[in-house]
Amino acid sequence: MLYVEILKVVFLLLEGTDRTSCVAVSKQWRDVTQDDYLWKCLCANRWPFICKRPNPPTVTYYKLYQTFYKHQRQQTLLPPRLSFDNLEFFIDIWTEDKLIFSEVVSDPVLQTGIKCPPPRICDRLGFHLEGLDYKMIVLVEPRFKAPLGETISVSVLVGRKDNNKVACIINKSVFDYINWTTYRAMKFDYLGFSPAHPFIPGIRAWISLLFVDDKNDSVIDAFGIEIDFCNAAKSRDEVLWLLDILDWK
Repeated sequence: MLYVEILKVVFLLLEGTDRTSCVAVSKQWRDVTQDDYLWKCLCANRWPFICKRPNPPTVTYYKLYQTFYKHQRQQTLLPPRLSFDNLEFFIDIWTEDKLIFSEVVSDPVLQTGIKCPPPRICDRLGFHLEGLDYKMIVLVEPRFKAPLGETISVSVLVGRKDNNKVACIINKSVFDYINWTTYRAMKFDYLGFSPAHPFIPGIRAWISLLFVDDKNDSVIDAFGIEIDFCNAAKSRDEVLWLLDILDWK
């Protein structure tokens, strides 16, 4: 039994494609990977609102993951017209109507990320921060705490230095989902694109407030902020192309 529990802990750290590969190792591994709780955790990371519904899906979370997750074909992009050297991000966070964080973040800060995570972060968040995949993360200095009983809202704008134009990424939206498996408060907003690109489907921009595991479920002790666009843009060049077609004002 202990061996099975250890396997489940390890499988929780794997991405869906890696878990699927584990099915072929042995019958015992296949049986463990079919625990639907493992797939519910994965679905909660990719599609949080599915797991917030009062009634679970009629299919298993494993089938749900298989249905909605598709491998994207690699494609060669032309060099982006935008450069991160020409961009700056304006991030503001409020509790109720009190401004608790307001920073202008440049490219070097976002690209550097968090090389030395603080103590007391959960293992899954630690693995995420140490991963080699592309991330846009800023360290919050000084750290701030926010009561969970209060409304926490966030706004993210991006500005171009060459023409002083600004585009909206997150429009003062309330953090309404907390992922306790990775200790992140999360919010998404749909990007607004230029009228020159009317047929682009709704693409979500996500912002996550990263906080430590201090055994206090009533307060968020935030140490970092992450911006991502999920599967819509997973590399530096893809993010630049996505930002390029926003509705700049």
